[in-house]
Amino acid sequence: MTQWVRHVAFVVISLWAAGAAGQTPAPALDFETFRTRVQPIFTAKRDGLQTCLTCHAGKVGTRLRLEALPEGATTWSAEASRKNFDNARGLVKPGSPMESRLLTHPLDRAAGGDSFHGGGKHWATQTDAEWQTLAAWVRGSATFPTAPPRPLPAGTAIRIIQTNAAGDGAHLIDPTTNRVTQILKGVEIPHGVTTSPDGARMYLSNEVRHTLDVVEMPGMKIAARIPLSGRPNNVAVTNDGRKVYVGIAQAPGALDVIDTQALKNVKTVPVKGSIHNVYVTPDGRWAVAGSIPEKTISIVDTATDTLTRTIPLSAGIRPMAFTTKANGSTDRIIVQLSDFHGFVTVDFDSGKETARVEHPAIEGEHPHRDGLQGAPTHGLAVSPDGTRLWSTSKVYGYAYVHSLPDLKEVGRVFVGQHPEWLTFTPDGRFVYVAAAGDNTVFVVDAATMKEVARVPVGNVPKRNATAILRVP
Repeated sequence: MTQWVRHVAFVVISLWAAGAAGQTPAPALDFETFRTRVQPIFTAKRDGLQTCLTCHAGKVGTRLRLEALPEGATTWSAEASRKNFDNARGLVKPGSPMESRLLTHPLDRAAGGDSFHGGGKHWATQTDAEWQTLAAWVRGSATFPTAPPRPLPAGTAIRIIQTNAAGDGAHLIDPTTNRVTQILKGVEIPHGVTTSPDGARMYLSNEVRHTLDVVEMPGMKIAARIPLSGRPNNVAVTNDGRKVYVGIAQAPGALDVIDTQALKNVKTVPVKGSIHNVYVTPDGRWAVAGSIPEKTISIVDTATDTLTRTIPLSAGIRPMAFTTKANGSTDRIIVQLSDFHGFVTVDFDSGKETARVEHPAIEGEHPHRDGLQGAPTHGLAVSPDGTRLWSTSKVYGYAYVHSLPDLKEVGRVFVGQHPEWLTFTPDGRFVYVAAAGDNTVFVVDAATMKEVARVPVGNVPKRNATAILRVP
């Protein structure tokens, strides 16, 4: 009998014995879930406590041993994550959260935890979202909890930031009143915008000065202009706010990495072609950049700021959006392409195109072909609950709405002339669409797909974002 056959026989007999005894085999601990769901718990800051990483990074005397993070890194490499996984699973009994020291040691004693933890008690109850995430991983579950919305920090509010491509700044819209509350001026041809997680800053790419302009809130003061390696297009911030990636549209193209603490351009990452848009995936693991002339998506590791692979497609890469797997990792990239009236989906792991959806003509509506700049569709957004995809058409002035994950069209709504980017309120109730041809932002009820307001803004509004910002 070969070694492989003996191994299979042993597994079969073990499973049979477990079944005969009325037992269910313990679930396997999933590495990818650990990397994307569990590891962020180790770096999370809680009031009055040190992070898990602070006490467990390579120190002798603790049963949980975590790899130290390199200077400037916000998450672990694949190799370091595997070491963390191998160590952490020694503190876990698969299938049994309450018999797993990783879960009981930092849990309050009144909630069933151990009597003492030198790092303090991090979870008061078993209903805590972080504890539930760990428990789901230990049970081998595919369903993970969603943390309840937290109250906004004092002095902050939700704002819709609308940049004006033919202007010199941005308008801030209060979504509770649909009125402009502040107007930023002095950023010549702002292309992209993002913000710091604490709402203290806005970051805008300045196409004229070739800088990333840093705007302090709530006073709207331009506090710094950080030189870039070339003419910029869009921007994206890491989940912890420590880095901003700036897509460089000037040939040969690159991603500039901005240290938001030092306010310096600390690295220029060579990528495939000049970059139009850049995003950070929802799990924070990757920076994803698209090139129009090279028809290529570049994937950059946010832990090391290195290019890991490229995905070639059939046409230039325009706006993108992302769907996620149950464990929080990236599932699909949804991409609008040059000269295609619709979008395609790409499997993130394989890099293969998996679907192509063309927006049909709208009966009674005259198609507009002037000024498309090779982009008949130029705005994508996935609803916060992950059930809807919105895609804008400059040809017809409509947003097409599709269900996820099946990509079936479920509705359309008129959103002005030459609609561009769109953004949701955090609760997903309303969608804000930049109508570049009307100098207006259309506000749409996401559930009914009906227009509820129009907000006048600056000249040729295009890119926009939803953010928590410090307000006067």
